[in-house]
Amino acid sequence: MLRWMESLVQRSGTANSFHTIQRPWRVNVAAGTSRAERVTRLVNTTIALLGLVLLFPVLLLIAFLVWIDSPGPVLYTQVRVGLDRRLPTDASQNHRRERNHGGCLFTIYKFRTMRVDAEQNGAVWAQQSDPRVTPIGRLLRQYRLDELPQLFNVLRGDMNIVGPRPERPTIFAELREHIAEYPLRQRARPGITGLAQINHHYDRSLEDVRKKVQYDLEYIRRQSVTEDVRIMLKTVPVILRKRGGW
Repeated sequence: MLRWMESLVQRSGTANSFHTIQRPWRVNVAAGTSRAERVTRLVNTTIALLGLVLLFPVLLLIAFLVWIDSPGPVLYTQVRVGLDRRLPTDASQNHRRERNHGGCLFTIYKFRTMRVDAEQNGAVWAQQSDPRVTPIGRLLRQYRLDELPQLFNVLRGDMNIVGPRPERPTIFAELREHIAEYPLRQRARPGITGLAQINHHYDRSLEDVRKKVQYDLEYIRRQSVTEDVRIMLKTVPVILRKRGGW
């Protein structure tokens, strides 16, 4: 399964990538983490592996539909900001990176839902009836099916099933200048779904981001396996009713 995903990424190319990542450091989940964190990682890894195995035929079908729908790579790959394990009270001791991206950078995988030239003039807020979205891409976004390849990110340890939505480094840098609490959301590993994702639609403005940050911080305060399961269960009706997906 992992080899198939990696080969698919290689064939898809990096047309939508921010740049190629050179990992100066990687989060070591096994060392220096609590028992609760290890249990959480075990649960997430198990769910991701089962999901990839059970949904393998669906992934193949979606990949085929994306391929015939519009020219370009099947997968959308992009650099995102992940978990930040630096000590917030003693930043002077954290010299592992020359530039503070706000967290560990990683490559996220999604099924491509837009034309390959969608952001040739720069990133813009998503909008309803977005002309950049392909016909199949619109269907995938409504039911959040474009997020399925992120199960591979969960297996790699970049993400959890539940957590704050990961953002691009350039947008992250801009948002933390306008929202003081924004960097705090990186204290949790990013997620495919989350409290903010099931309670709010795609970001269309700075005010939308502020609302979602409050949901993210609330999730971090209540974070537990039980809370994660509750959010996963609430995600199902959100997907089926196409709430917030466009």
